[in-house]
Amino acid sequence: MEVLWLEQEEVKSVVDMRSTMEVVEKAFKQHGLGKVQMPPKSYLYYTEYNGDLRTMPAYLEEDGITGVKIVNVHPGNPEKGLPTVMALIILISPETGAPLAVLDGTYLTDIRTGAAGGIAAKHLARKDSKVIGLVGAGNQARTQLAALCEVFDPELVKITSRSKKSFDKFSESMKACTPCEIRWEEKIEKVCDCDILVTTTPVRKPIVKAEWVKEGTHINAIGADAVGKEELDPELLLTSKIIVDDIVQALHSGEVNVPLSKDYISENDIYCQFGEIIAGLKPGRTNDEEITIFDSTGLAIQDVSSAHLVYKRAVEKGLGKTVNMF
Repeated sequence: MEVLWLEQEEVKSVVDMRSTMEVVEKAFKQHGLGKVQMPPKSYLYYTEYNGDLRTMPAYLEEDGITGVKIVNVHPGNPEKGLPTVMALIILISPETGAPLAVLDGTYLTDIRTGAAGGIAAKHLARKDSKVIGLVGAGNQARTQLAALCEVFDPELVKITSRSKKSFDKFSESMKACTPCEIRWEEKIEKVCDCDILVTTTPVRKPIVKAEWVKEGTHINAIGADAVGKEELDPELLLTSKIIVDDIVQALHSGEVNVPLSKDYISENDIYCQFGEIIAGLKPGRTNDEEITIFDSTGLAIQDVSSAHLVYKRAVEKGLGKTVNMF
């Protein structure tokens, strides 16, 4: 039995943001229509090493795509010369259960998360949005901005991060896809004065205050993806329309998980799952004044749909190594 093995550079050579956004949007729609199987992430916590391991299976029934992602998050890894996030994705034949491909999921995790943010803004941000604010300057921020530039024509990007050095690196890497000024701001408050705000930090105490966010802002809350993480002032959640990617995962590990655990908000304060909006079951933004929040925990349907896109293109181009497994 032959299995295709694809390394990260091969994955990068066949994937792009626009096509990733297309397959991810379709996957969200199927999720909204109840046509996917996707149990919530399963976690192993390595407390002594400040890290965790997650397994994420999914089956898109309509397209016959299934697989599982295995991914870690170890914030201390950069000090060891390793990425904070590393992942593998295994694609499976739903007909036989046989493995089809094993491919690098580290880059795909970044690009599919960015794709979801771009799609969310497409459906939830004001159409005249011109100023993008980024809190954080890591890989997630890069793909978020790349996806937003597929949907909008920003006039200004404002960003803050832990150091000016990280901003300089970010700015240099994003010049090609960002047709406007990228401005460094030392204070988060100034970044929050924007039309679309993106938070991509691993913090466990809110860093975005409610009073800093103006009416009509759309927020992609990306950083909170595990129990105890939160980036936004809970007061902000009470005055906003909250859209989660998946209700089960969000209750456990999304931006809403801490405010819910403290009874600051209730499940009734969550407007809907994002796929319901794409499927036309719920309206998205209904006026230019409301604040919308996309609470992204990262879904396995994003991983297997984008991995299947890579697999098809790699086969067409004859990329990868074929390994006999059995």
